[in-house]
Amino acid sequence: QVHLVESGGGLVQRGGSLRLSCATSGGIFGSYAMGWYRQAPGSERELVAVIGKNGSTTYAESAKGRFTISRDTAKNTVYLQMNSLKTEDTAVYYCVADRSYGTVVTVKGDIDLWGQGTLVTVSS
Repeated sequence: QVHLVESGGGLVQRGGSLRLSCATSGGIFGSYAMGWYRQAPGSERELVAVIGKNGSTTYAESAKGRFTISRDTAKNTVYLQMNSLKTEDTAVYYCVADRSYGTVVTVKGDIDLWGQGTLVTVSS
């Protein structure tokens, strides 16, 4: 059975940093594109960043220059390093996985796998 387990969320002050981790199981890591979505209160889930099997990446405009997505094949884990955090980054962050890079980027309703989410709160 495949699982995505996020960790690393928490409370941080504006301008601070956090690193989210997503550990995978079930042998999918080498075959799937991985990504992060987030959902703020009262808002729809939105793309944050995606990383493909070959290391290619896509970022939301809001994440460019501040967030970095990476993957560690040895640990079957994907990371999201978040710097210069803003109050508007407050949200539940979800790890996702799908065989199709394009699906992760553009068709969130079709994404195969979602984690349970981890809350990030940025205080002012």
